[in-house]
Amino acid sequence: MTTTTAPAAAQARIPRQIPYIIGNEACERFGFYGMRNILTPFLIGSLLLFAPEAERAGIAKDVFHTFVIGVYFFPLLGGWLSDRFFGKYRTTLWLSLVYCLGFVCLALSTDNRAGFYTGLFLIALGSGGIKPLVSAFVGDQFDQGNKHLAKVVYDAFYWTINFGSFFASLLMPIFLRSYGPAVAFGIPGALMFVATFVFWLGRRKYVMVPPSPPNPHSFLRVARTALLAQSPGRGRPGLIVAGLGGLLALAALAWLVRSDFVIAVLVALGLLIAFGGVGTSMQLERARGAHPDEAVDGVSAVLRILIVFALITPFWSLFDQKASTWVIQGDAMRMPTEQWWWPGWLVKSPAQMQALNPILVMLIIPFNNLVLYPFLQRLGIEVTALRRMGVGLAFSGLSWVVAGLIQLQIDGGDAVSIAWQIAPYALLTFGEVLVSATGLEFAYSQAPRAMKGAIMSFWLLSVSYGNLWVLVTNAAVRNEAVTAQIAGTGFGQNAFLMFFFAGFAFLAALAFALYARRYPMQDHYRAA
Repeated sequence: MTTTTAPAAAQARIPRQIPYIIGNEACERFGFYGMRNILTPFLIGSLLLFAPEAERAGIAKDVFHTFVIGVYFFPLLGGWLSDRFFGKYRTTLWLSLVYCLGFVCLALSTDNRAGFYTGLFLIALGSGGIKPLVSAFVGDQFDQGNKHLAKVVYDAFYWTINFGSFFASLLMPIFLRSYGPAVAFGIPGALMFVATFVFWLGRRKYVMVPPSPPNPHSFLRVARTALLAQSPGRGRPGLIVAGLGGLLALAALAWLVRSDFVIAVLVALGLLIAFGGVGTSMQLERARGAHPDEAVDGVSAVLRILIVFALITPFWSLFDQKASTWVIQGDAMRMPTEQWWWPGWLVKSPAQMQALNPILVMLIIPFNNLVLYPFLQRLGIEVTALRRMGVGLAFSGLSWVVAGLIQLQIDGGDAVSIAWQIAPYALLTFGEVLVSATGLEFAYSQAPRAMKGAIMSFWLLSVSYGNLWVLVTNAAVRNEAVTAQIAGTGFGQNAFLMFFFAGFAFLAALAFALYARRYPMQDHYRAA
C-alpha cells in the first residue's frame, strides 16, 4: 500500500478552485481591515462632531467595540444557516452580498449616523456570518489524495490575512486624510465586491458539501438530556442551577436592556452558558445510554475548554483596543519626523501604527518556531499549549503597563514621540501569537471530532466577551462615583484604565496558571 500511496501523494496538486477562495480572502481581508483601522479616527474626527469634544473618544470606543462584538457574535448565525439549510457556498455568497451592501451604506452615509450605523451592522452580519465558513470551505476542497497540501493553503490563508492587514493599516489612513471618508470607505467596499465576484467565478469548480442533517448527539442535545434526566432518589440539582441561570438572564435583560441592548444580550447569554454549563456538568453522567459515550465525553471536554476560553477573554479586551484606545493615545503624541530612521514620508497618522501588528506576526511566528521554542526545549522547558497561552496573557498585560507609562508622560505635559508605541505593540503582538495562534490548536486537540464545530463557535464568541468587558468599563467610568475614585488615585482616567486592564490581564494569567495545573490534557487528533 505504501508503494502506491507515496507516488500518488507526490503527484497530488492543489485543487484548481483554491485560487478563487484565496483571491476572495485577500480582497475581503484588505477591505475589512482597511475599514476597521480607520473607524475610530473617522468617528472622532467626523461622525461624532455633534458630541462634546471630551465625550467623543468614549463614544467612538463604544461604537468600535460594539461593532467588533457583532463581528464575532454573528458566526453563530452563519454557521447555523450553513450547516442546517444552505451549505457553505450559498451562505457565504449571500452574506457576502450583505457585506457589500454594508460598505455601500458606509460610503454614502459619512455624514448620516443612522445610515452609517446601519452599514456597520450589515458589515458585522456579513463578515461575522462568513467567518466560520470560508476556512471550512477550503477544507471541503481536499480529499484523502491531496489532504497533505491543505496545510500549504491554510498557511497561505494566514499569510494573506496579515499581508492584507499590513497594507490596509498603512494605506487607508492616507486615503481618509487625503481624499475623505467616502473614498476611504468606498475603496474597501470596492474590494469586497471584487472578493464576492472572484468567489462567484469559481462556482462550477467547487466541491459542494451539502448541509448536515440535525445531529441527535450534538452538544446541546446531550446537555438537554443530562439536565432533564431523572435519577431515583437524587433529584435534579443541575437543572435547578441551570434554571437559576435562566432567571438571572431574564433579570439581566430586564435591567440592562433599557441602558444598553448589546451589554444586556451578552450578559444574559453569558449567564445561560455559565449556569447551564455548571448544571450540565453536575448531571452529565445521566446522559450515558441515551447518547454514545463519545458524545458525552465530548460535552465534558467542551465544558472544560469553556473555562479556558473564559479566562482568555481579558486578552481580547486588551488586543482589540489597539484599534481604539491606542489610536486615541497616538493622537496626543508627536511624529518624530526629525529622526532619520522614521518613515515620515509614509507614516503620518496614529492609525497607521497598527501596521506593526501584522508585520510583527509574520516575524514572530517563524522566530518562535525556529529559535525560541527549540531553545527552551534544550533548556528542558516543555512549551505546552497551556503554558504558551498563559504567558501570552501575561505579555498582553505587560504591553498595557508600558502603554500606561507612556500615558503618564503624556498627562504630565511631555511631548512624547509616537515611536514609543512600538514597544507595547511588540509586546502585545508577541502575546497574540502565544494566545490566538495557540488557542485553536489547543481546542482542536482537546475536543472530540463531533464537538469541534461547537468549539469553533465558542472560540469566536470569546472575542465578543473580551470586547464586552471594554463596553462595561466604558459605561462604569461615566458614573460620577467611579470617576471620583479614579481621580483620588492621582492618575488621569486614560492612564488609570490602562493600568486597570493590565491588572485584569495579570489576574487572568494567574487564574489561568492555577487552572492549567489541574487541567486533564487529552489528545483527539485524528489517527493516521
